[in-house]
Amino acid sequence: MSHFTHIKTRFQNLFYLEKALNRLNISHTEQEKSLQNRSSYHKSLIIPQLNGYDIEFSWNGQEYELVVDMSFWEQPYPVESFIDKISQQYAGEVIIGESQKIGFQPIKYQQNTDGSNTLVLERWNNDKND
Repeated sequence: MSHFTHIKTRFQNLFYLEKALNRLNISHTEQEKSLQNRSSYHKSLIIPQLNGYDIEFSWNGQEYELVVDMSFWEQPYPVESFIDKISQQYAGEVIIGESQKIGFQPIKYQQNTDGSNTLVLERWNNDKND
């Protein structure tokens, strides 16, 4: 018997979540789903597993929660590490994306050997008053 676990996250933006998964080379597909007892539709991200018990990031009305049957977890690291890796990349993608909206450009995004990331942004001052 399957028992799905719903793990809360802080992922609220599908675009940045997809970019984080892409940066980590985690294959995924989109699937449109309706919220339970509602007529609105939201996209979910499905991460296929070879055993057929896929991992899903599903919108719960506030955030994309991780939905998985833990007895069929088939990733190279524990679920906590999986979420941590995605969270780290997600944060970097949010910083880059939101900074670009106010004129910053990323000039360096480096994954360090200790697992941390280095992100350098720049913005030129276009003020004509010298």
